[in-house]
Amino acid sequence: MSATFPIDEQLGSLADHICTAERTRLQALVAADMATARPLHAADFQLITPIGKALSKDEYLGAIAAGHIKYLQWEPGAIEIRVHAHIALLRYQAQLEVVFGGHHVAPAQYWHTDAYECRDGVWQVVWSQATAIS
Repeated sequence: MSATFPIDEQLGSLADHICTAERTRLQALVAADMATARPLHAADFQLITPIGKALSKDEYLGAIAAGHIKYLQWEPGAIEIRVHAHIALLRYQAQLEVVFGGHHVAPAQYWHTDAYECRDGVWQVVWSQATAIS
């Protein structure tokens, strides 16, 4: 897997390119592949979890690397995307199964909203929020 996604006119549409970056990011998180995941997250990345906790890039990726968060499944559906200049907004539903702090969280559906920015020619996620679907 490529760890970075520079702008490249030959990759097809920019929206497809960013969706590919998001799917690569999710696969890296499930595999706990930090070499791929780290460059896809901006230095000032922040996640808002389904329980409302804010995690920085280091807190989030560190928890995955240490096994405190272990994704067993993260299957996104169709990704809706809006691209404006150097900002892209993504929204999709996904089936997620995770072990969090040693506690298994049963598979469930979540809404995911992500904001990407193009920085120095590379698209990176800066904000991510997950909301449980009841």
